Amino acid sequence: MCILFIAKGQRKDYPLIIAANRDEFNNRPTLPSHIWSSHPPIFAGKDLKAGGTWMGVTRSGRIAALTNIRKPDSEDSSARSRGELVVNYLLNQGSDIQHQQQLTQQASQYNGFNLLYGTWQNLYVFNNHSLQNEQLTDGVHGLSNATLNAPWPKVSRGVGAISEYCSSAKTVTEDRLFSLLKDSTVAPDDMLPDTGIDKAWEKRLSPIFIQSEEYGTRSSTLLLIKRDGSASWFERTFDASGKQVDQANALFQFS
Repeated sequence: MCILFIAKGQRKDYPLIIAANRDEFNNRPTLPSHIWSSHPPIFAGKDLKAGGTWMGVTRSGRIAALTNIRKPDSEDSSARSRGELVVNYLLNQGSDIQHQQQLTQQASQYNGFNLLYGTWQNLYVFNNHSLQNEQLTDGVHGLSNATLNAPWPKVSRGVGAISEYCSSAKTVTEDRLFSLLKDSTVAPDDMLPDTGIDKAWEKRLSPIFIQSEEYGTRSSTLLLIKRDGSASWFERTFDASGKQVDQANALFQFS
């Protein structure tokens, strides 16, 4: 998962809206969102290479999603798969405080990541480079491949679009939110972040919706939660050309 937008407490009808894109190599085998037969509480997509996931929920109301931190000079090929972090939280029976302690203890075993985790009432973001654990306040937050709310062009663009949507839309509809996630605007050269990769790749990765022959946005996911705890999950998956090829929808009642 490479970009997440979280609107918390911005609408009375939907106190939590999460809109996310997962970016990955196009040849990495993946299953769309489904109830995991091996772990029935989990509803999530599945990375068939490493066995983890990038975003998921449980019927008990746990939510988790992952973004990588882009820092190629510190990547360790022997590190544990970051996709297991989402699974571990969704299956964890302990408190969020206990899970934060566990994340801190295990932080060095993984390459750079941000983990969004919690319930729809209380969400946190843990960054394993800074070891910071931030509780999300009311507002619209953007999380890509750096720190929470880092002012990357696509983060700022998405936060602005979601903020405007939350304040102006009469009703929440998935089509409009999916269109915000399909934004392929490329950042100007002078606004590109410097993350240690060459400029051509920085530019290729600068839109909210990424499309290239070998790497791009593989899926877009919406999690919409009403005041009564009822939740809707909408997912669209894409091929290398950016064409939608599948979808997965689900309804939950969170406690």
